[in-house]
Amino acid sequence: MIDAGSNTGELAALCTALCWTGSAFFFQAAGRAIGSLTVNLLRLTLALALLSLLAWVMRGRALPSDASAHAWTWLTISGLIGFTFGDLCLFRAFVLLGARRSTLIMSLAPPITAFIGWVALGEVLDWLQITAIALTVTGVVLAVRERMNPGAAPEHPRSELGKGVLLALGGALGQAGGLVLSKHGMGSYHALPATQIRVLAGLAGFAVVFTAVGWWPRLWDARRSPRGLAFTAAGALLGPVTGVTLSLYAVQHTATGVAASIMAVTPILVIPVAAIVFRERITARSVLGSAVAVVGVVLLFL
Repeated sequence: MIDAGSNTGELAALCTALCWTGSAFFFQAAGRAIGSLTVNLLRLTLALALLSLLAWVMRGRALPSDASAHAWTWLTISGLIGFTFGDLCLFRAFVLLGARRSTLIMSLAPPITAFIGWVALGEVLDWLQITAIALTVTGVVLAVRERMNPGAAPEHPRSELGKGVLLALGGALGQAGGLVLSKHGMGSYHALPATQIRVLAGLAGFAVVFTAVGWWPRLWDARRSPRGLAFTAAGALLGPVTGVTLSLYAVQHTATGVAASIMAVTPILVIPVAAIVFRERITARSVLGSAVAVVGVVLLFL
């Protein structure tokens, strides 16, 4: 069993979920203005600049020049798997499968993370933690499924559903693998420069993709949308800068499966915001799912 200690890891994971809730709305608005793939590259570019500024203020050095070869190697791989591979799979799954179904499949990320953490890092969870993870994932699934209308006509061709499912699973695997590799690569290294290395790797990966498919003109066109750039900057501050740094701090101080489960409540946190800001209807199933997820999260703090 991994001792949670003062629960600092769990608290950091919960703060991560809060940050990702805010960044989701900013990136949604930015994606509508300048395109989701352009947002992906810009958010990492802005995040790297902001992280470098914070590192210079907090650590006296703008770049992670004090990182070991071990940290550089594994955090680079983590960034490529988590940011480049995982996000590319997820955003393509949004197109082929739809955001709701993709989000539902992404709920598998916590148990996948727990399994990889057990195999790769030897992290052993007790039955209370396993039960809590199961409750949290179940609550998220209930809440997300509630927003899918089973009587509605299919939004996507059946032939694309299989590819979409595989891509969404790739997104979940990328998120899980990225967290576990981050923990292995960091050790006791500071979470802020560790995030810099991951973001730098993810940025390099997206740059290769943009070059391969000739998307650089789209990035240049984004300058015509100050609104889109502003939303991207706000999302970058909450997501890749604050959220990802907190997520790395979380996996340093608790089991990766526990941290991933708490972070997975982001769809739950989105519900009240969507209800207040966008006047979306909240139903009994979403309330039940939220309650189950909250119970699971509370148990993870015990």
